[in-house]
Formats: sequence, structure tokens, C-alpha cells
Amino acid sequence: MGVNCLRLSQGIISLILKHLFTPLNNNRLSHLCGPTDEHLRTIELALEVRIAHRHEQFKVEGPKAKAQRAMDMLQALYEMAGRPIPPATVQLMLAGDGSADAAEGPSLLTRRTDLKPRTQNQAVYLDNIAEFDITFGIGPAGTGKTYLAVAAAVDALQRSAVQRIVLTRPAVEAGERLGFLPGDLNQKVDPYLRPLYDALYDLMGYEQVQKAFERQALEIAPLAFMRGRTLNNAFVILDEAQNTTPEQMKMFLTRVGFGTKTVITGDVSQIDLPKAQLSGLVEAERILRRVPGIAITRLTSIDIVRHPLVARIVDAYDAARLSDLPPIAVPLPEPEPELPRVALPKTRSPRAKTPGVQ
Repeated sequence: MGVNCLRLSQGIISLILKHLFTPLNNNRLSHLCGPTDEHLRTIELALEVRIAHRHEQFKVEGPKAKAQRAMDMLQALYEMAGRPIPPATVQLMLAGDGSADAAEGPSLLTRRTDLKPRTQNQAVYLDNIAEFDITFGIGPAGTGKTYLAVAAAVDALQRSAVQRIVLTRPAVEAGERLGFLPGDLNQKVDPYLRPLYDALYDLMGYEQVQKAFERQALEIAPLAFMRGRTLNNAFVILDEAQNTTPEQMKMFLTRVGFGTKTVITGDVSQIDLPKAQLSGLVEAERILRRVPGIAITRLTSIDIVRHPLVARIVDAYDAARLSDLPPIAVPLPEPEPELPRVALPKTRSPRAKTPGVQ
């Protein structure tokens, strides 16, 4: 790899990197670039660099750190280009540290043998789930907070660390009403639990999920059905916790029994409660942050493992929301009260006596 030149523009060092992939292998180069250079365009968009190539000669231009990361990614992709590279692999690498290796973290026993944390925060999240009895995973959509929690639950069930998995969500409408949906109560709440089903099918397989339901090792229910229960020797996940009320959150947390792992996930930027209603997740984070035995993991847009545009969308909405907040009024110091003026009593000076006047 060679460096052609350095450019200084507005205080940012722009770097031009060159690399020659040898020996020439047209099949690997084709897989590296992707159909119609799709992989190269994805890297350019995500890292804000320019990539040019002619046969086996590649050139990357952009800010120093980003150009170096883009070149490192190209080299890592070339190593795995013996066969076609799925677009998802490129996106996951961009969401991580830019290498083919995932962040270090516990390996989970699931149907997905390639399941690993993709970012450092995800690795910390899984470590917290393994270490603490109650773990909060708070972050935007696409950070894997629910999927990794379900994966940890499946792993615990496969290792017989727990006897069952209990997954629950609050049935709160995002702009629509339950009454508009057809069917009885179970059919009405089923769409709200569908993301949990999807994760289970991916991690266990359809047949294994059905068998787990039959032997009551797996339960999915709305949050309202949790009241009055005590959950022992279970792995319990509360998803979409930002839509719980403080009363519901307290009710759920007090269901925890002996030998139970509990994970609460949510995105405080997507609260569907009425405007005047405080989110139970927001209150719980504030109250429980210093309680021993409870871990709170914050995931951000850099942990998003979906399309790179998702991270930009999340950042744009966060910036817009901050700009819409009313300015904080700085109270002016109150003027000191003016003390009442007390008039001094008038005194008369004695008159001087005139000589000869009685």
C-alpha cells in the first residue's frame, strides 16, 4: 500500500492511499467490488471517501482516519472474496470496527453459528446479561438490543441454565387502536409480539420453537398478563419498555424470582405513550442506575447493524429533536428588597440666650 499525497483542507488532513491486490485474481476482485461496484459505493457512502480502481489497482481518498479505515476494509474483504460477499456483510463490518472480526464477547449456543457481537457496546451488553440478574439495554432501532437478548435467552435454555423463556411487550399502539384489528384478544396482540417470534424462529428454527411452546418452555404474552406472577428459574425479556408506565415497570421488576435473568430493552426516542405520561423506562433508568445487581447498557447509532443510512437517520432525528427543545431560561437574580426608610426624629438645638433678655 502506498500513500500518494497528503492534502490539508480546512484543518482536515486528506489522504490518498493506493494499493495493488496481487496476484491478480479477477474472480476475487469481482466479489470485492460487488455487482456494479455495489460494495465500493456502500463504503464510500458510509465513510465519506472516494474509491477508484483500475483492474487490481485501488485508490482511496478522504480524511486520514476514514481513508485508512476504508483501505483496511478493502483488504479484509479481499481476504474473504473467494466467493460472493453478501451486502449485509459489508454493512455489518461498517457498523463494527471495519475489520472482518467481530468484537470480543461471549459465544452463544444458538442456531446461528455466526452470531457474535458486532460492536464493543454489544459485547459489553452481552457481558452484562451474563453477569447481572437485571440488565437494561437502551438504544435506537437496529442496535441488536432485542435480538441479542433473545439469543442470550435461547443460549441459557439450551444449556439448561433456565427452565423457560418468557418474552413480553406492552400492547401500546403506535398511532392505531387495538379495536381496529380483527379477532379476539390473542389475535389482536399477536402483531405486537411478532418481532419476538421472528427472532425466535431465526435463532431456534420453526420446529424447535413449536416444541418449546408445547412443553411450556417458551411463553410470549402481553405485559398486562404478568401481574400477580412470580417467575422463578426463567429468562425474562421485556421488550419495547419505553411504552410502559412507571406502575407497569415496577410491577414487572417485582415479578423476578429465584434463578431468573431479566433483560429490559427499549428506545427512549420512540415513546408512544400520551404526551403527559412519563415512560417507565425513563424513570427506571433514573432510579435504578446505582442499585447493585442491575446493569444499564447504553447503545448508540454507532452500534446500529442495519443499513448505514439507518444510523444517519437516527442521528438526524436526534439532532432535530434537540434543536426543537425550548431554550432553558436562565432566571435573573431577584432584586434585593429595598429597606423602608426610617426618618430620624427631628431635634431642636437650644436657642442661645440674648444678653439682657429675660
